[in-house]
Amino acid sequence: MAAPRFILASASPRRHDLLHQIGLPPDEIDPADLDETPLKGELPPAYAARIAREKARAVAARHQGAYVLAADTVVALGRRILPKPADAATARACLEKLSGRRHRVLGGIALIRPDGRCSERLVTTAVRFKRLDRDEIGIYLESGEWQGKAGGYAIQGLAAAFIPWINGSHANVVGLAVDEAWKLLHGAGYRP
Repeated sequence: MAAPRFILASASPRRHDLLHQIGLPPDEIDPADLDETPLKGELPPAYAARIAREKARAVAARHQGAYVLAADTVVALGRRILPKPADAATARACLEKLSGRRHRVLGGIALIRPDGRCSERLVTTAVRFKRLDRDEIGIYLESGEWQGKAGGYAIQGLAAAFIPWINGSHANVVGLAVDEAWKLLHGAGYRP
């Protein structure tokens, strides 16, 4: 009997690369296509956990008997969820809000096992941005790196120059806390 397949429920190249880095390459990538609008009054931790769980369940319905791993990354400033900016003006607003402040990056991770059970983790990383001037924000916006990124920045890219301090998992800020993903998969009996 063939071993159960490992499906990554994400189109994020960063999540794919992080799994490869730790020796857990997925057999297939099948992104969930969900409405990711926060519910009225939903706080960032609940939102990150819910979206990861919903992504995992949506994809698991298409891959019965597989391990399905999903994740969601949320940049939270207090109780506020910063968006994945659709345009440069929104990205600028995110960077201006983050400038000179600490924020949290919440990583929701959900794993559906071959038997249908779901295991979840929520990882929190604290991040501090230096105070950004108009030129720094302008150069960053021109790079286009903010596109598709929670909170409008990528710690693994040019924005690394803006971040003098983090407390917690760097990989979580990139897109997937690989130590927690490893524990979930191995704890569920997955072996590549």
